[in-house]
Amino acid sequence: MTDTDSERSYLATADEIDMEHEEMAIQKHSTAALVITLLAFGAAYYVVGPLVDFPTELAERLRFGVLNSVFILLWVLVGVGMVSTGRRKSAQDIGGSAAGPPSEKLAIKSAFLQNTLEQAVLASTAVMAWVVLVDGAWLALVPVAVVVFAVGRILFYRGYPKGASGRAFGMSLTMSPALLGIPAAVVLVIIELAGMV
Repeated sequence: MTDTDSERSYLATADEIDMEHEEMAIQKHSTAALVITLLAFGAAYYVVGPLVDFPTELAERLRFGVLNSVFILLWVLVGVGMVSTGRRKSAQDIGGSAAGPPSEKLAIKSAFLQNTLEQAVLASTAVMAWVVLVDGAWLALVPVAVVVFAVGRILFYRGYPKGASGRAFGMSLTMSPALLGIPAAVVLVIIELAGMV
């Protein structure tokens, strides 16, 4: 496979894809992303947490969550900008999504926007749930989650032309904070509710 072929492997047909290879690559990248996120969270809690006075009052923690969520939602704005600029410069795409599927030039940008919107909903929800449920050094995980999300978005976009295995690390890195944070928040809610009974 040439460099050009590998850069367009997202266009491969079903019979051209080695599913076993793709699945193994996705698992490897997903595991690496999860480990990196856990290490980043550990460093945030044990190194940054004791050094910073994080807010303790609920109103201030909510403010902290909103301020961090802005940087997650910024990626949706980036995606919207990429798609709208791409549409404006393409005769095939200027009619909008109702006029037909995006051109090859716009397809990755459209996929990036859609995926970023989905991931931003999860990540922002995780951040806001986390700031409501915890305080102290645990809040150090929030800005780290935002940074991990941002790095994940960049790697997802850059890897997209290489197909599922190419975008897997960025996708997994983007999703890991929510994948860890939302179930942890659910457990904390259950513990809190059990304490009320």
